[in-house]
Amino acid sequence: MTSERKAPSAHAVPRPQIGPFAQLIFGSRWLQVPLYVGLIIAQGVYVLLFLKELWHLVVHSFDASEQQIMLVVLGLIDVVMISNLLVMVIVGGYETFVSRLNLSGHPDEPEWLSHVNASVLKIKLAMAIIGISSISLLRTFIEAGNLGTTRSNFTESGVMWQVLIHLTFIISAIGIAWVDRLSENGHRKPASHG
Repeated sequence: MTSERKAPSAHAVPRPQIGPFAQLIFGSRWLQVPLYVGLIIAQGVYVLLFLKELWHLVVHSFDASEQQIMLVVLGLIDVVMISNLLVMVIVGGYETFVSRLNLSGHPDEPEWLSHVNASVLKIKLAMAIIGISSISLLRTFIEAGNLGTTRSNFTESGVMWQVLIHLTFIISAIGIAWVDRLSENGHRKPASHG
C-alpha cells in the first residue's frame, strides 16, 4: 500500500501567524455586524413607509391635485433613494470593513461592488446624499408658489437654508472626490518611479 503525498496547491498560501492582541483588534471588526443588521431593519421600516405612502397615493388619487400627486411621488422617490443609500452602506460597508461576501460570479452581484473600497464608498454615499437632497429641494420648489400664504410649509429663510445646505453637500462631495483623486495620484507616482 503506497501512500502518495499530494503536492501542495499552487493557490494555497500559508496564513501568517498573528499574536493574540492583533487577533483581538482584527476580530473587533465583527462588532459592526449588529450595526448592519440594524440598517437592514431600518430598510424594512422604509419599505413599510413606501407601501403606506403608495397606498395613500392610490386611495386619494382621484381627489388630489396634480401638485399633491407629484409631491407624493417625489416622496416615494426619496424613500427609494434612501433605501438605495442603505443598500450601498450595508453591502459595501460590510464587504469593505467586515468580511468578504464572496459574490463573485453570482448573477445578482452589484456591478459597483467589484471595485468598492472606502474611498469609492465615500464618493458614492456623497452622490446619493446629493440626490436625496435634490429630491427634497425639488419638493420645496414645487411648494414655493405658496410662500407667504397659510398653505405654505416653508418660509423664505427656510428655502434659503435648504439651498445652502444642498450647496454644502455638493461642495463637500466635490472636495471628497478631489482629495481622493489627489490621494490616488500620490499613490501612483511612487509606484511609477520604482
